[in-house]
Amino acid sequence: MIHKKPNLDSLLSIFPAEFIHLSEDEQKISVQIYRLLAEGEPVPVERVAQVLGLAKDFVENILQKWPGVFYDGQKRIIGYWGLALPEMAHRFLVNGQTLYTWCAWDSLFIPAILQQTAEVESTCAATGEKIRLTVSPEGVTQVNPVDSVVSFVTSEAAKLRENVIVNFCHYVHFFSSVEAANQWVSKNSGTFVLSLAEAFRLGRMKNSIQYQKKLDKHSTM
Repeated sequence: MIHKKPNLDSLLSIFPAEFIHLSEDEQKISVQIYRLLAEGEPVPVERVAQVLGLAKDFVENILQKWPGVFYDGQKRIIGYWGLALPEMAHRFLVNGQTLYTWCAWDSLFIPAILQQTAEVESTCAATGEKIRLTVSPEGVTQVNPVDSVVSFVTSEAAKLRENVIVNFCHYVHFFSSVEAANQWVSKNSGTFVLSLAEAFRLGRMKNSIQYQKKLDKHSTM
């Protein structure tokens, strides 16, 4: 059974409010963590605080409230809201650094936050075929195979708080064609297919709400 695709606007409601609706300080902290992590090294909380001119305790208190923040043994950030240093399924090359994203959709909205173009390498979750795309802050500029699409899933905010990787990311993949994607979603309840353009647009909508101020390459907001 192929599941009907919801309206894009309604999809943002599945995410926890604390993920989408950020205060001005939370926006600054979030963007800065992404950009520091994209340098390819674990990020000490002290560095985030120093760059932004905030107290370390203040930053730590905010991070403790957020799901989806992962640390190494030295309490340095190595994974954050879709971007990771440890190897995962979706390779994400940006500014000479090899990183990874938790799911296919992360690869589409994170370049705008970084204000960098990324080369993304993944595999079709149905056929194993290699998928490569170039994603700039403005959109997907190259893709091979050209008919590649993305799966998406509706979920409950409580489940995303509990474990966003298991309850969301494990259902959001690249596929080499609509046909391959339809075979997969027919076996996975709550999933459906988005074109790359639709998935990118959804990510832009999320970024616009989440980071109300314009994302600028050189700004700490």
